Amino acid sequence: MSRAAASPSAVPRSPVAGILWMVLSGLMFVGMNAVVKHVGTALPTAQTGFLRFAFGLIFVAPAFGALRRARITPRLWRLIAWRGAVHSVAVLLWFYAMARIPLGDVMAINYLNPIGVTVGAAFLLREALPPRRLAAVGVALLGALVVLRPGLREIEPGHFAMLGTALGLASGYLIAKSLTAEIAPAVVVALLTVTVSICLAPFAISVWVPPSGVELGWMALAAFFATGGHYAMTRAFAVAPLTVTQPVTFLNLVWAVALGAVLFGEAVDPFVLLGGGMIIAAISFITWREARAKRVVTPPVQATKG
Repeated sequence: MSRAAASPSAVPRSPVAGILWMVLSGLMFVGMNAVVKHVGTALPTAQTGFLRFAFGLIFVAPAFGALRRARITPRLWRLIAWRGAVHSVAVLLWFYAMARIPLGDVMAINYLNPIGVTVGAAFLLREALPPRRLAAVGVALLGALVVLRPGLREIEPGHFAMLGTALGLASGYLIAKSLTAEIAPAVVVALLTVTVSICLAPFAISVWVPPSGVELGWMALAAFFATGGHYAMTRAFAVAPLTVTQPVTFLNLVWAVALGAVLFGEAVDPFVLLGGGMIIAAISFITWREARAKRVVTPPVQATKG
C-alpha cells in the first residue's frame, strides 16, 4: 500500500459509506456472539475464549512483520502484559455470560464499556468530566438499571459477569490508548491477540475437553466474525466521523434481540431495548461534545471489543 493510500486525508469522506460499514461491523460482532452462544456450554468457557483468540492469530498474522520491526521498550512490554491480563479476565467473563443470558442483555450491558472509559479517563488520565458529560454518564447508568431492573426480575450470574466484562474492557482500552501513542494500531491488535492466547492457554488446558471438528469450525467462524467486525469498524471510522457512526451501534442491539428470538427462542424484552437506547444516546451525546471540542476520550462501542 502506498503512503498516499494509507493517509487518512487520501480516504474519501462519505457518511453513507461509514454508516453501511458500521452496520456490517455490528452484524459481524453480533454474529460472533451468536456463534459463542450456540457453542454454549458444550466447551468450557476458558477453552472457547482461548480457541477464539488462537484462531484469531491466523487473521492478525499479516501484522507479525511489523511486530518484529517494532521497537518495544520494557515499559511498553509491561503495559502490553497488563492489557493482555485484564482483557483475558474480561473475555472469560464475557464468554461465560454469552452462554447463559439473552443476547440482547449481553449487547445492552456491553454498551457500558465506553462509559467506563470516560469515567476511568477522568480519574486515571485526569481528563475533564464537566457537568454535561457527568449527566450523560448518569443517563447511561440509569439505562443499565432499566436493562437489569434489580428487584423486578432475577439478576443472574451472567449479568454480573457482563458488568465485569464492561469494566475489564474499559480498563484495557485505557491501556491501549497509551500503547497506540507509541506503537502502530495493527501491532497493538496483534499483540493483544498473542497475549490473550498465552494468558488463556493454562486455563484452557486445565479444563480441556476434546472439541469436535464442528466445534472447531464454529470457533474459527467466531474469530472470523470478530476480525471482520474490527475491519469493518476501521473502514467506517476512515470515511465518516464518530458522530455519524456512533448512533448506528444501536442497531447492534436490534440484531442481537432479533437473533436471540429467532435462533434461541429468547423473549423480546422492550426494557432491554429502552435501556440500551438510553446508554447509546448518552454515548452519542458525549461523542458529539468531544467532536465539538476536537478531542477523543470516549471510544466507539466496538473499539472496546475483543
